[in-house]
Amino acid sequence: MTTSSMTAAAPARTPTPASAPAPQPEQTPPPAKPRWQRFVVPALVVLLAAAIVATISWNWNAWEGGKINQVTDDAYVRGDITPLSTKVAGIVRDVKVADYQAVHKADLIAELEDDDYKAQVAQGSAAVEAAKAAIENNRRQRDLQDAKIERALAGIDQANAQIAAAQAGIEAVQADVVRTRAERTRQEALLQTHSATQQKVEQAVADEQRFGAQLASREADLEQAKTVLRSNEDAAEAERRTKKVLESQERQLIADLHVKEAALTLAQVNLGYTRIEAPGDGTVGERQVRPGQLVSPGTQVISFVPLTKWVQANYRETQLTNVKVGDPAEIRIDEYPSRAVHGRVLEIAPASGSQFALLPPDNATGNFTKVVQRIPVKIALEDSSFANSLRPGLSVIATVRTKR
Repeated sequence: MTTSSMTAAAPARTPTPASAPAPQPEQTPPPAKPRWQRFVVPALVVLLAAAIVATISWNWNAWEGGKINQVTDDAYVRGDITPLSTKVAGIVRDVKVADYQAVHKADLIAELEDDDYKAQVAQGSAAVEAAKAAIENNRRQRDLQDAKIERALAGIDQANAQIAAAQAGIEAVQADVVRTRAERTRQEALLQTHSATQQKVEQAVADEQRFGAQLASREADLEQAKTVLRSNEDAAEAERRTKKVLESQERQLIADLHVKEAALTLAQVNLGYTRIEAPGDGTVGERQVRPGQLVSPGTQVISFVPLTKWVQANYRETQLTNVKVGDPAEIRIDEYPSRAVHGRVLEIAPASGSQFALLPPDNATGNFTKVVQRIPVKIALEDSSFANSLRPGLSVIATVRTKR
């Protein structure tokens, strides 16, 4: 079938009734806006957001530091952990505690074999007694020297008395000697003139010789007394010098006694070091030694944790604008999530934590990136009984209220 035949066979279009609506004219699309107007609103939004971000960033530190409640989760329960170590070498005799056991002050934790140290104490005690005996012996020798000096002084007095008596006797006899000598001379002269008898002359000679002998005897006694005096004076001086030597020896002996007493004290101290006791009430950690183990000075026996606990909160430096000692704090411990513990700021560290590090950073070399520093804040807990039950190292959320 051809196309023309198909067209001829098609029915004719009927005219449109008068009641049918008239066809609508075609609407003309509105003119398109300029391309730049499409980005005005997004640009304004971006600029407003940038302004807000810039404003917040510019004043962030002031806003953060001015908050009433300063919160940080960089906080932990802290406590003094003391490693108990040996001071002397020895063999462990016994360990009296178990791991993580609660102890009281002066409780025996471990002890070493102490036989060697007891022997040292006994040796030191004997040395002290010997030094005291030497001092006592020196004192007795000085007393003996005092007696010898007194005896020598008495001999001096006696010799002086003998000298005085001899001199008095010499003076008395010397007058008789002079008289008898003159009488002898006179009698001999008379004998020459035959005015005296031989008997008279012989009597005068005998008297002179007798008194001369007496004078010589008195002079001999005087010399002997002087000799005794010099001997006693020399003896007294020798005894005085000996006493001075003994007195100097006493000072040396006293110094030696002090040395021996110090050695004894050291031995007693070392004996005490064989017993390792708890320094206070608290809890011990895990045992590091066992009975029979040979330990040297500095060997760690066990760790000791006292009852006193506190919270160390590491706040950013921008948070400490208004924080001061005495501010109230609220502590929430992860182990007790439903319990709020109250406390107060006890201390604020004098420097940032980086300054206390083993290797503090040196920002004077190389490239620099500013990092907000952390300042440790020590918070004391008001409920001491609850604080004593805490374990160091527990995580904490600390909130400090800076304004009341």
